[in-house]
Amino acid sequence: MQHILSLAYKGLRKLFFVGKYFCDCCICRVLFYLNKVKYKDISTKGIPKIMVARGGTMEIGSGFRMNNTITSNPIGCSQPCMFFVDRGAKLVIGDNTNMSQTALVCHTSINIGSHVKIGGGVCIYDTDFHSLDKVKRISVDEDFKFKKVSPVVIGDYAFIGAFTIILKGVTIGENSIIGAGSVVTKNIPANEIWGGNPAKKITTINSYPQ
Repeated sequence: MQHILSLAYKGLRKLFFVGKYFCDCCICRVLFYLNKVKYKDISTKGIPKIMVARGGTMEIGSGFRMNNTITSNPIGCSQPCMFFVDRGAKLVIGDNTNMSQTALVCHTSINIGSHVKIGGGVCIYDTDFHSLDKVKRISVDEDFKFKKVSPVVIGDYAFIGAFTIILKGVTIGENSIIGAGSVVTKNIPANEIWGGNPAKKITTINSYPQ
């Protein structure tokens, strides 16, 4: 009896998620359209948060896939993907890139290459959000005006581990790997493995056991 009930439950669950997947894709396309996001095709589980300011630009290549729910990527991160593009800023994502529960906050420029994998809970910021000057932080206008921004670039085939934070001005080279929970504050060359807080080089890809 338990076996039969279990099979029935799993069958109904699968039907539910198939229907939800279709609805999620439709809603996501509407959100992209309303935010003037340029894209070719998408696959999404769950609904992301998208905020593209007037004058901001967001472009996504073909084969883009994302997870926005804890059921679609059960690693303990419940937030959906979030895309914020400020006025005059540009966010570009290449072909066949996948991400889960990722926050991309773009105040000037974030460029993510093709075939990149970004794990759950990753945050990528091209801004400090606030001025580093304590006097300027007192004023809302001055605080925002004097915040520092610098482009972020992630090369093709990079793999960013879950819960990593990538800060402004960072370039991650092609095919490099960032360990889970890292805080990346400086440039990473191609074909290297980095990890830690702050992230440091661990080894090169060729010397790491496959």
